[in-house]
Amino acid sequence: MKQPDDFSDEDELDPTEKPMGFFEHLEELRWTLVKCVIVYAVFAIAIGIFLKQFNAALLWPLEWVRHTMPEMKFEMAGRTPTEAFSIVIQLCCLGALLPAMPFFFFFLGQFVGPALTKTEKRMVLPVCFSSLLLFLAGSSFSFFLLVPSTLKISLELNNLLGFDPPIWTPASYYSTLSWLVIGVGVAFEFPLLILLLVYLGFISTATLRKYRRHAIVVIFIVAAIITPTPDPFTQTIFAAPLYALFEIAIFVGGRMEKKRAARLEAGEL
Repeated sequence: MKQPDDFSDEDELDPTEKPMGFFEHLEELRWTLVKCVIVYAVFAIAIGIFLKQFNAALLWPLEWVRHTMPEMKFEMAGRTPTEAFSIVIQLCCLGALLPAMPFFFFFLGQFVGPALTKTEKRMVLPVCFSSLLLFLAGSSFSFFLLVPSTLKISLELNNLLGFDPPIWTPASYYSTLSWLVIGVGVAFEFPLLILLLVYLGFISTATLRKYRRHAIVVIFIVAAIITPTPDPFTQTIFAAPLYALFEIAIFVGGRMEKKRAARLEAGEL
């Protein structure tokens, strides 16, 4: 652990930043939250205005299944008088999160920026960008591959068991879609958690390599929790990129450890 005299100039706070008192911090936090709410509301209203086009885009997995499996019949129908209202609210509220996230990160960076050292400030942008990129990658992977695969397997099992063509409700479809898209997007963030633990020295890449088999088991458990169907094919589709991200995190973490060791030898830490 660093002692006070071991810190370099880059670990000091920026002298150009003006210190603020407790109530000034509260005021800054209030305005940060206000800006986040305004941006979120703007995107939610925009989705409400273009609701028909947005809904058509979200129905793409269903249309893909209908096009690729014309022999498999299914319908979508509401069951309650208020279901359409619930769907509209769900689409606007959840749909606004994704485009608003970059702004949330930016406003959060503005708020915590004065309390960060020069080294930490240089890390903020790459970390925020990586976090957003991983979430988008996970969400896109789920929407274009995992969701259609889940629907397809569900229809095939329904046909195999000789059941009547299923009637899915909009609520059940959008709940499944939201769970898969958001859940997979969040799951794709775990390499950043691993790198954070490596950076803080709580875990080493040698330990990660040692328990690689255990990590595979944990990844499949996470895949089983997030994916709605119990079939191993869908779980494997999800687990494969997670394991690839795990290996990438080990590789990047190893480079971080080498750089830290080099700085220790040079007396920079």
